[in-house]
Amino acid sequence: MNINPNAKTEITFEDFKAEVLNDYELAVTSRECSLLGRREVLTGKAKFGIFGDGKEIPQIAWAKAFENGDFRSGYYRDQTFMMAIGELTIEQFFAGLYANTDIKEEPMSAGRQMGGHFATHSLDDNGHWKDLTQQKNSSADISPTAGQMPRLLGLAQASKIYRQVKGIDTTNFSKDGNEIAWGTIGNASTSEGLFFETINAAGVLQVPMVISIWDDEYGISVHAKHQTTKENISEILKGFQRNKNEKGYEIFRVDGWNYPELIDTYQRAAQISRKEHVPVMIHVQQLTQPQGHSTSGSHERYKDNERLAWEEEYDCNAQLRNWIISNNISTDDELIALERRIKKSVREGKKAAWTSFISPILTERKNAIHLLEQLASSSHNGVFIKKLINDLVAVEEPLRRDILSASRKALRYVVSEDSSEKVALQNWINNYLNEIQPKYSSHLHSASDLNALNLSEVVPTYDAGSKDVDGRVVLRENFDAIFSKYPEALIFGEDAGYIGDVNQGLEGLQEKYGKLRVSDTGIREATIVGQGIGMAMRGLRPIAEIQYLDYVMYALQIMSDDLATVQYRTKGRQKAPLIVRTRGHRLEGIWHSGSQMGGILNLIRGIHVLVPRDMTKAAGFYNTLLESDEPALVVECLNGYRLKEKLPNNIGEFKTPIGVVETIREGEDITLVSYGSTLRLVEQAAKELLEVGIDAEIIDVQSLLPFDLNHDILKSIVKTNRVMVIDEDIEGGASAYILNEILNTQNAFQYLDSQPKTLAAKPHRPAYGTDGDYFSKPSVEDIFEAIYGVMHELSPMDFPKLR
Repeated sequence: MNINPNAKTEITFEDFKAEVLNDYELAVTSRECSLLGRREVLTGKAKFGIFGDGKEIPQIAWAKAFENGDFRSGYYRDQTFMMAIGELTIEQFFAGLYANTDIKEEPMSAGRQMGGHFATHSLDDNGHWKDLTQQKNSSADISPTAGQMPRLLGLAQASKIYRQVKGIDTTNFSKDGNEIAWGTIGNASTSEGLFFETINAAGVLQVPMVISIWDDEYGISVHAKHQTTKENISEILKGFQRNKNEKGYEIFRVDGWNYPELIDTYQRAAQISRKEHVPVMIHVQQLTQPQGHSTSGSHERYKDNERLAWEEEYDCNAQLRNWIISNNISTDDELIALERRIKKSVREGKKAAWTSFISPILTERKNAIHLLEQLASSSHNGVFIKKLINDLVAVEEPLRRDILSASRKALRYVVSEDSSEKVALQNWINNYLNEIQPKYSSHLHSASDLNALNLSEVVPTYDAGSKDVDGRVVLRENFDAIFSKYPEALIFGEDAGYIGDVNQGLEGLQEKYGKLRVSDTGIREATIVGQGIGMAMRGLRPIAEIQYLDYVMYALQIMSDDLATVQYRTKGRQKAPLIVRTRGHRLEGIWHSGSQMGGILNLIRGIHVLVPRDMTKAAGFYNTLLESDEPALVVECLNGYRLKEKLPNNIGEFKTPIGVVETIREGEDITLVSYGSTLRLVEQAAKELLEVGIDAEIIDVQSLLPFDLNHDILKSIVKTNRVMVIDEDIEGGASAYILNEILNTQNAFQYLDSQPKTLAAKPHRPAYGTDGDYFSKPSVEDIFEAIYGVMHELSPMDFPKLR
């Protein structure tokens, strides 16, 4: 079967027939995979199924226009396309359904995502870039509806950058910016805000993006009349259509069962977008969904007989079959024979995938049973262990959970016994966990030699006459050095370009480096981050600026579901080393001085969260990150841009280490742990505490994710025997996270002579004004009194009660 069809302008009729029949064979193969895949779920071999049936023919037409170097950012219906470009076999399709953890057997995600989520490998086994221009690329899918759209924008913008910005080494990444970013989305998901935000942004930026909207009139059970005004997404987006005087989109409509029209439409769309760098929208209408939305329900529950009859007639595969016969390309008998052969091939592929999945597990069960039998024969509780063995043997299709559960329970029956058989089982369980756990847990972060934790600190150095400057100047000079050193680096965000950001950290840099490298964006945080993800996936080094920490909330879903999981959900085969720059804390009012750190820390594991106390530390983090291949969120101190700092003489070279705390004041009585703007209040409180005989040690966290890898806080607590965490997030937020790290990860509890304390902000958002800040977040007096209270509990005579 030809799995990489290409449209040709001049071919013989025999070649034409062969290509059409290859296309039909591919469509039927994909459909049979869907049908058999559903049965595998319903019989219990697979957990869940969501398939691309009903979209086969338009995806084949799309594949004919898709070239090496192009990128896909799609959703979970695109299996036929992946088969058509040669990146998904029958065996791999079923390996994904079974969640095979072998990346070679299941290259999409090594079993970490449900079937229907597709990716290609941008990185080699060492985590280094492959030549993306010599392969057809698919960015790794995510499940959240419309979540693929922001990334799509960035994938397309990369082509614009590569075409128009000079000096970038495009090797492995682009050929003159000729690559298209192709997106797919279901018609119902176009109701999501991320869709509209991306559509608008792409029209403004004018990037080579082609978005296919698969329209089968339903979103699970909800008809388009409840989803879309006029029940037609392209109708309501007609205002985006470009004309002679105004830039915009080229918009096509085509029926999803019309094979020749689909091929023509996709060829025209590709030519326009690739050559002119114009976004194109293809509204593929009159599609069907033969098996309904997923294996969790049946579409017969919500479609009437008339609709079901129409779907049977206008099924795209059935329509192509009729077209083939009516145009004398093949006969009914010949197609029946072809279809039977395909059914057999799919069954054989399914069987091979299952054998590959289950064989190692059966071997693991055999080894476990052998050890359990030996344990049973030597134990007084052998009868109970034999029950575990019998239950494990009775499982026809065991999972690793079954094996490990039985083995661990067996140890309970011999907890008071000493035997070599017990030791053998204990060792086997430990080794098994060490071997198997990484199959499900590895690659939260980069496993390459470019991991940020591999980079050593380079301290800022100063001349004898180094002058004091505003902190923003340190940042500006460092960004200047970055853009000079890294032609592939660029920054963008609200007010980041012309005025040089709201705090002047980029002052004058747009004029120096151009509007494409230092650029303004609209007010659209989710797609600002999406731009960064897509461009980072294509070898650029973007810095996406979110104006204030509060506004990160708009982009938090994209950061959490997409950016944070790239390495994990591809088992290290894709990366997006995006830096998200923002500023926060201690400004004015509810919407500009929040501290969402608790939520951020819980939601974006996989992204480094860095909280520098001044702009020199922040600049050092940027320098570190640009030598690594990992994403990060850097939160600059909003009230620190005008504070004076010494200007280093090694601008662009000094590096702040990630995951390392810094002791900024040594003391004997109590360890104070804080970060960011609050740290300055802690320092002031510590000075005042000295006046009453309390000597506090102050540690700047600097990096929340990861946290204190060297356990320096523990070393301090061993000396002081007391700890307090001070934070302007609410109670239970970042302070609770920090305290958990200190107590449970560093095991500091055994060294404490006093109850560990946290001091956080009030549970409401901060009220407006200076007094609003004082009564909403920890003040110097709050910090002083909280620490004094700890010492009062220790020695009431030395530290009488204040109030």
